[in-house]
Amino acid sequence: MPEKLIYVVIDGMGDLPIKELGDRTPLESAEKPNMDLLAKNGKLGLMYTVGKGVAPESDVAVISILGYDPYKYHAGRGPLEAYGSGLDFRDGDLALRCNFATLGEGRRIVDRRAGRNLNSEEASELAEAVNRLVRLESYPAEFEFKNTIGHRGVLVIRSKGKPLSSKISNTDPAYERVSGLGVVKAGFRMVLEDCVPLEDSESAKISAALVNEFVWKSHKVLDRHEVNKRREALGRLKANLILTRDAGDSLPKFFNINERYNVRFACLADMPVERGIAKLAGMHLIEIPPPSGDLAHDCIIRAERLLNVLDDFDCFYIHIKGPDEPGHDGDFMRKTETISIIDRHFFGGLLPKIDLDRTIVCVTSDHSTPCNLKAHSDDPVPILISGGGVESDKIEKFSEKGCGKGSLGVLENGTMLMPILMSILKGT
Repeated sequence: MPEKLIYVVIDGMGDLPIKELGDRTPLESAEKPNMDLLAKNGKLGLMYTVGKGVAPESDVAVISILGYDPYKYHAGRGPLEAYGSGLDFRDGDLALRCNFATLGEGRRIVDRRAGRNLNSEEASELAEAVNRLVRLESYPAEFEFKNTIGHRGVLVIRSKGKPLSSKISNTDPAYERVSGLGVVKAGFRMVLEDCVPLEDSESAKISAALVNEFVWKSHKVLDRHEVNKRREALGRLKANLILTRDAGDSLPKFFNINERYNVRFACLADMPVERGIAKLAGMHLIEIPPPSGDLAHDCIIRAERLLNVLDDFDCFYIHIKGPDEPGHDGDFMRKTETISIIDRHFFGGLLPKIDLDRTIVCVTSDHSTPCNLKAHSDDPVPILISGGGVESDKIEKFSEKGCGKGSLGVLENGTMLMPILMSILKGT
């Protein structure tokens, strides 16, 4: 009977066939002997992480594939980012996920991620200037802005009067709110949008006005900052705009995953939002260094850290960012190599040192990020479940095509996966 579950989510791994790869996906093309071995000895399937027709943001998808109905439990990505980043957030505050971006003439957005080459030192300098120099005056309120990893950041606005409202739109044109969930917007224009109230309430109007004030005042500070003067001199894009999205005014009230399944769950995750979700679910956070830019090194560290705590917990949720960024960049060769690096240095360092007869390993993704779209899609993601006495489907390779033939079939939403894994773990 299995004793451990290692649940690995590889961010944005799913894709569609690419002509230049011989009509194969990056996952199908990658050299990945370790994941292929798991697939050969396990069960395979496909999964719509939120539901057919929904191209989810990572937070929505992760909530779902950890077993929480996102339509019931999701409260906006902003609070999850704030909580995972260690910011003080209380119900009635307003939190938003942010990107440093590049604003051109008028409202034209040149790049939503400021060239994706903003380093931590630059981002920290810019964040410090925004916190020091910007003051909100449209309503009695204060704010805290924190850069997290690369171009990413999080904003918390705290009202000195009435509670603020998350019923506001994004200024980031690439995402919209549908049934309260953050989803990718199809065919968006690269134009800075105004934040507008989504309901006729004073709180929503105040909240939208505060966000717009922050965006424009911080733009003035950023545009003339020495960091951006240096970036411009080096031929890099300015990080002169902060885009906002996925507002939330409360933290979700998840059930405790340990109590629900009578297990001890630990999490190793790179990004603040995944760490925030895991912590709210009741998981113990294993401290790991932030991504270094050297994926092979990061994977080795994560495999070693997991092995060090293997005896202390029953279940492990591991989230590896890897392939999502090259998917957004449309770089199918780099995405393919990224998957191979994860296989070689994470799974290659882990599998020889665990007892697969007593350990279930599940590998999947939170969403597809097809290189031809350069964005998340609603395509189902591949799943493999191996080890722990799981009967084999006898499919040789781990790929979207192979998973389409597996005995797990097609899961209609991500909330179906965790009960399956717990059932295998408990032998029920």
